[in-house]
Amino acid sequence: MRLSVLRRLAWRPAAPAEAKHGGKKVVSCGALPLLRPGSGCPGALLLPRGICGTWGRLDKQRGSGSGGLRGSAASEIIESSRKALNLLQRQHPTFKPALAVVQVGEDDLGQEIIKNIAEEIGLNLVHICLPRNYTEHEVIDEIVKLNENPKIHGLLLRLSKESYTSKILNAVKPEKDVNGVTDFNLARLVHGDMRGCVIPPTASAVVKLLEKLARTTLDGKKVLLLGVQGPLEVSLQCLLQRKGVMTMSCMWKMKQLETMLHDADMVIVGSAKPKEIPATWMKPEMTSVDCSRDILWGQNASGEQSVRSSDSPLSEDVGQLAMAMCMQNFVKISEQWIQTQQYKSWNLRCLKLQPLSPVPSDIEISRGQNPKAVDVLAREIGLLADEIEIYGQTKAKVRLSLLERLKDQPDGKYVLVAGITPTPLGEGKSTVTIGLVQALTAHLKVNSFACLRQPSQGPTFGVKGGAAGGGYAQVIPMEEFNLHLTGDIHAITAANNLLAAAIDARILHENTQSDKALYNRLVPLVHGERKFSAIQLARLKRLGITKTDPGSLTDDEISRFARLDIDTSTITWQRVVDTNDRFLRKITVGQASTEKGFSRQTQFDIAVASEIMAILALASGLSDMKERMGKIVVANDKKGQPVTAEDLGVTGALAVLMKDAIKPTLMQTLEGTPVFVHAGPFANIAHGNSSVLADKIALKLVGKEGFVATEAGFGADIGMEKFFNIKCRASGLVPSVVVLVATVRALKMHGGGPNVTAGAPLKKEYTEENLKLVSDGCSNLRKQIEIAQQFGVPVVVALNVFSTDSPAEIDLVCEIAKQSGASDAVPCSHWSYGGRGAVELAQAVRRAANQQNSFRYLYDLELPIVEKIRMIAQKIYGAEDIELSPTAQSQINRYTQQGFGNLPICMAKTHLSLSHMPEKKGVPTGFILPISDVRASIGAGFIYPLVGTMSTMPGLPTRPCFYDIDLDPETEQVKGLF
Repeated sequence: MRLSVLRRLAWRPAAPAEAKHGGKKVVSCGALPLLRPGSGCPGALLLPRGICGTWGRLDKQRGSGSGGLRGSAASEIIESSRKALNLLQRQHPTFKPALAVVQVGEDDLGQEIIKNIAEEIGLNLVHICLPRNYTEHEVIDEIVKLNENPKIHGLLLRLSKESYTSKILNAVKPEKDVNGVTDFNLARLVHGDMRGCVIPPTASAVVKLLEKLARTTLDGKKVLLLGVQGPLEVSLQCLLQRKGVMTMSCMWKMKQLETMLHDADMVIVGSAKPKEIPATWMKPEMTSVDCSRDILWGQNASGEQSVRSSDSPLSEDVGQLAMAMCMQNFVKISEQWIQTQQYKSWNLRCLKLQPLSPVPSDIEISRGQNPKAVDVLAREIGLLADEIEIYGQTKAKVRLSLLERLKDQPDGKYVLVAGITPTPLGEGKSTVTIGLVQALTAHLKVNSFACLRQPSQGPTFGVKGGAAGGGYAQVIPMEEFNLHLTGDIHAITAANNLLAAAIDARILHENTQSDKALYNRLVPLVHGERKFSAIQLARLKRLGITKTDPGSLTDDEISRFARLDIDTSTITWQRVVDTNDRFLRKITVGQASTEKGFSRQTQFDIAVASEIMAILALASGLSDMKERMGKIVVANDKKGQPVTAEDLGVTGALAVLMKDAIKPTLMQTLEGTPVFVHAGPFANIAHGNSSVLADKIALKLVGKEGFVATEAGFGADIGMEKFFNIKCRASGLVPSVVVLVATVRALKMHGGGPNVTAGAPLKKEYTEENLKLVSDGCSNLRKQIEIAQQFGVPVVVALNVFSTDSPAEIDLVCEIAKQSGASDAVPCSHWSYGGRGAVELAQAVRRAANQQNSFRYLYDLELPIVEKIRMIAQKIYGAEDIELSPTAQSQINRYTQQGFGNLPICMAKTHLSLSHMPEKKGVPTGFILPISDVRASIGAGFIYPLVGTMSTMPGLPTRPCFYDIDLDPETEQVKGLF
């Protein structure tokens, strides 16, 4: 492994300090630190600005006749570059121009020239000096790091002859290519794309000097390119031929050289003249430009003769002018970079659907469509290449840096899709959400995004099946959507269970060790030194201990620091697994002899019920997520004070496990419109909404006139209420319209129809026309419309049509919905026809989104916890009052005393009824809502009361979905998902 030298230049010290690393000399300028390019972010190594004129020293070293003065052309270009860069910074205050220089070999003078010009025009400089013996791969590795550094806007190569290879030149990203020598840039130049290409600065300088020396037009001149090769030869030929010049190229040892020199009017010399070539071959009056000693590239000839025209001292100014042109290129690249950062109009190519009748299975439909490559989709909706992390062909994580780039972009319209109280089968909210965006984008040509939750494996293999939508309104590929996706739920499981393990391990160690032994293990002696970690210092600060030396703590301080004294009866943090497993609802841990008898009863929850899932869904960024995870309260100590993840020292580790999960996953619908899939909390035991981050990013991407449709779980009384009171408070976003999904069969159930059992055939009441059941069941629809209206948001009812629905039933529901206050009520057939079947719904949503919106929260956060619970029970569920168990009252008192009383409420309640009794359909009244317990998700930021008996671990039915799921070992295709 070679050590590389990264030098941060300041000024030339009188006596630079020298150090040896791996047999190489490392020069440290002044007291600046020595760093290796591979060991840190080059973007942090920004040059301090200082003025130091070196042009005169360069001229003196070369023996130039220019009198030590920088040419006026170079000065003018540098000054215009300074003004242009200054204007860009005024127009875009967050733009911090940075140029990286990768130099192979030593050239202190060239470094200083570049540094001073950079200082003069006002850009930051990163100068990376690599030893001459660096291999091609090692140089490319350094270039790739700079390519990927978003703080670096341009990259300038200064190479030794040995490292001047095509692979190295083309390792530079074309959009950062200040040298203009990548094949991509040269191809643009050859094809005449002068606006899009970056012209090699040495070529520009040579042409400019030739024009000055000629004193007339170059048209009709014969110019010989002597010893000029590679990108410089290509670019000179292109530039000169566009000016009417006839160009000829040859090497020094060509037999016809003397004749070609005699015929030429001008000569451009690209390499040193061999001694055996007589100088007399060149006509005395010939104009020549010598670029064989190119300070821009760092290729200085030695021991060979240069060629100079006796009457043209300006020929020595090629390097000076090229350096100025280089800065001009940087300005052009910066302008192009800023342009790429602006919001881009979508150029979306939608996919065609050819619906069949009867409608095939969901997985057959999904397989029948050929999705776009996800990088193509990302480009179509204005994402930059460095803003996505691709997973396979059809999924990509989207980086949160996009929010900073588009922070000044107005948000689009925000649509919430909720529903009436559902049957156990669900009533198609996901399908409506997808059908709506397919209609908006593929058929009405309006930018739109769907934001969905990631499905849990529990329902996928249990009863409900997948959650990718259905029919011709799906997210594809549906098997990838439903199985694993990009591993976010697995990351949540790992983080959750790490915290659970930390709790039990800490209890064991505290119970079996003295204060001193515990302290010595928590703050061990490493290489003869004891140090607190950053998270331990934070704990000391919370304890009011200001000491930072581990050896200075008193016995009392050691005890307070080392012991959490967790009261095991108050532990609320459970382990999780993403499988429906009823036998994990109560377990005993610590039964092995190695745990020394410290066993306790606990349980598993399903992974999506983890508070970390709720935190993921509500976090505004990585730092906010980390802070929220640190606030997680896992138990109380024996004095009744909360014990947090931060106290256990695990916050940083949780953030590491979750660092990729915080990025939304980009997928697409059957019609090729974009979808974000992110977070997946259940709505009955959590807040039941996809992530704030996915919504915020989507709202920026769709543009001011676009739409983002996000789904809330279960009925409006569950998911929608939490969306408004919890998610909107966390995000600061205001919804434009609510789409309330209903089905005739669900309304019949609320009207007194027989119970619906998942997996069992529907009874005739649901398959034959029955207007009375529909009319009676519309009481639930009226109530849900009323709930939405309490928040001041317009409502559009989407009637998800099934083949068994009669026209009279459909008309009746739409009429009652409008009479109940809905802005519109629209039957939808997107399941059968895709976006075409939801066009009328999309038009109704557009109209409603333009109506007056008087959004308001249901309750004030400063109200006591009991009053907030009561308001939800009475105004949303229709309860007469609430009844608190002694446990619930005790917990409310404790949370209030601990300072958590001003948090919003997240009710954990059955989704099958407005009441706490699943069998009570329609609109139950006169009931008392029992609150059996109250818990706190302090990291997520809410109090959650448990209504009646609520299980946080579902069980499997007699015949789970997994009976139908299989894998074809030859094609590797999944079968049986729905």
